[in-house]
Amino acid sequence: MNTEFIAALKDLEKERGISMDLLVEAIEQALISAYKKNFGSSQNVRAEIERHSGDIHIYFQKDVVEAVEDPRIEISLEEAQTHDPDFEIGDVFESEVTPRSFGRIAAQTAKHVVVQRIREAERNMVFDQFSGKKDDMVTATVLRQENKNVYVDLGKAEALLVVQEQLPRERYAPGDRMKFYVMEVKKTTKGPQIMLSRTHPGLVKRLFESEVPEIHDGTVEIKSIVREPGVRTKLAVYSKNENVDSVGSCVGAKGMRVQSVVNELGGEKIEVIEWSENPAVYISNALSPAKVISVRVNEEEKASQVIVPDYQLSLAIGKEGQNARLAARLTGWKIDIKSDAQLAAAARNNKEGEYVEKEENGAYDEYQAAE
Repeated sequence: MNTEFIAALKDLEKERGISMDLLVEAIEQALISAYKKNFGSSQNVRAEIERHSGDIHIYFQKDVVEAVEDPRIEISLEEAQTHDPDFEIGDVFESEVTPRSFGRIAAQTAKHVVVQRIREAERNMVFDQFSGKKDDMVTATVLRQENKNVYVDLGKAEALLVVQEQLPRERYAPGDRMKFYVMEVKKTTKGPQIMLSRTHPGLVKRLFESEVPEIHDGTVEIKSIVREPGVRTKLAVYSKNENVDSVGSCVGAKGMRVQSVVNELGGEKIEVIEWSENPAVYISNALSPAKVISVRVNEEEKASQVIVPDYQLSLAIGKEGQNARLAARLTGWKIDIKSDAQLAAAARNNKEGEYVEKEENGAYDEYQAAE
């Protein structure tokens, strides 16, 4: 090793942010192992690299004792004082044992350590970069597909989209650029492992944040999202500003904003509804696009009974119960849907709760306690 090597370590420190002192210490530890391996030494050994010249020195170490029991690691006080009269019991005696042929071995060892540390530093930098993107959205390019899993290029890292996180019937061709939700970033021996998703509700949230300035600046708040990936999503939004239409902000002029999200998700149907602190109103909104006549709620059981017109019953329930199921997940309430033809029978159940009646213009009229 020489001054050029030391200069190279200093350059690495500036360019890669790898501490030169840590690099030198790591090389010194590796040199100790290399010395013992190549020269069969069982002694205590110390390696030293001079920070200016790059010269290497190997020293064996022995403890100074009164009576020697193991000459490989101990030296008598009398013998130590022949070298330096200031030695005392308990001191460490050192003597240089640097082999003449050690230069080539040292160079190979140093190169191996430096390369390894550079790789570790790069992995740590990538991990630090993407660990901050957890629960965020990234745009990436599809690389390949192996065993139904999809690998995508994030620039400085490769990420994985497992089959469980892929949208049904969505194809992933090499070169396709898509938006993904970062589910997890964890360290492994081979570098950071980044797990992506196309099915997570968080992806819908991030897409709306990027499309709707009112969400990005906090004027409109996303209260809840439920999703059956690739098929249908319900989104509850709210604004404290009475002058801001939360639903209209998300839908956009001529539906352009919501359509951009729909297009990104391959045509997945998205319904934006207005959140309300009143559970009856919230449940009625959540059953959109069905029209609701009344909603009766039981606060203790967090259960509700919804009355809809006969011709709206199938729409309120949805295909295979999808609309009612999503509405229940969105609101967190149990929802029992009946038609107005069953209203009389439902009223006879005489459950405690509230009713909300709708006028012809769709506005809520009043809330009254059930008898």
